Amino acid sequence: MSSNNAMANNIGFLLSDVSRLMRKAFQQELALLGSPLTLAQARALLIVARFEGVRQVDIADRLEIQPITLARLLDQLVALDLIERRPSPDDRRAYHIYLRPKADNHLQTIQLAGNKVKSVALAELDQDLLITQLQSIQQKLSIN
Repeated sequence: MSSNNAMANNIGFLLSDVSRLMRKAFQQELALLGSPLTLAQARALLIVARFEGVRQVDIADRLEIQPITLARLLDQLVALDLIERRPSPDDRRAYHIYLRPKADNHLQTIQLAGNKVKSVALAELDQDLLITQLQSIQQKLSIN
């Protein structure tokens, strides 16, 4: 088997490459919809929407970036009036992140872009089966 075929049939490579291509398509779709957000900003905003009040360090962990990198990213979202930092009642060095009302329109645009990419990427696939299988892999690997 050639090395190209071996890579094409490698589940890790495929998952990574599909993820990369979906991120690229998502960023392009955001731009087509007129969103000023970068992919990183959109991902951070989605995490805040899903886990309102999340600590900055937890966002950095979920995005797999360093806290200092996240701080700059959050500064940009604060400047756009999409999020706000509130001091942690338990740790004076920590902040919790909350959505601002202006974030709603951006979250709708993010949802539209995501739905478009998903409809193209998953056309002709059994989406329920794929989700179930990916959740099974996720669960098995999350046992640590």
